Amino acid sequence: MLNSISLAIFDVPREMKDSSGWFLGLGIVVASLGLVAVVRSFASKVTSMTFFGWLLLTASVVEFVGADMVGHWTGFFLHLLAAILLLVTGLLVLFRPAINPDVATLVMSMFFLIGGLYQVVASLAIPLPGWGWQTFDGIVASFMGVALLIDWPISGLKAIGVFIGIDLILSGCSWYALAIDLGKM
Repeated sequence: MLNSISLAIFDVPREMKDSSGWFLGLGIVVASLGLVAVVRSFASKVTSMTFFGWLLLTASVVEFVGADMVGHWTGFFLHLLAAILLLVTGLLVLFRPAINPDVATLVMSMFFLIGGLYQVVASLAIPLPGWGWQTFDGIVASFMGVALLIDWPISGLKAIGVFIGIDLILSGCSWYALAIDLGKM
């Protein structure tokens, strides 16, 4: 009789297991950025957009570091594409902070929807340790994108700030879960 069920299809490389402390640190940084985003979501429009642009760029750097850390392992493209999506969205928001709130809401809803769907598909296709948190993060991000679209153009910058924060907190939890699961191996 089986006492446990393993969902991992492949062996986790030793280097990935040895990097669990770094993954834990990345999770804490990203989740902290999310908490800051939620708190700052009620500032003025241009200040908020500039702040969220920098926040997305910072999260992009963290994801690029994560992609570099996983190197040739299975999750490389997941982190690389997430980093590129964060970078492009962050640059758009940063260099156009006075963008019409309707356009900003539409851009961010697409960011959440596309990024969330990608996370769900990638986490189910490549079940790394802690994959459940990544799947949950993707589902929540997709729902946030749909919620912004359904309420568009009424949904505004406050919702965007809160949603960016929620997305970053869940992304940090995904990194944290990966680190914890790797530490148990």
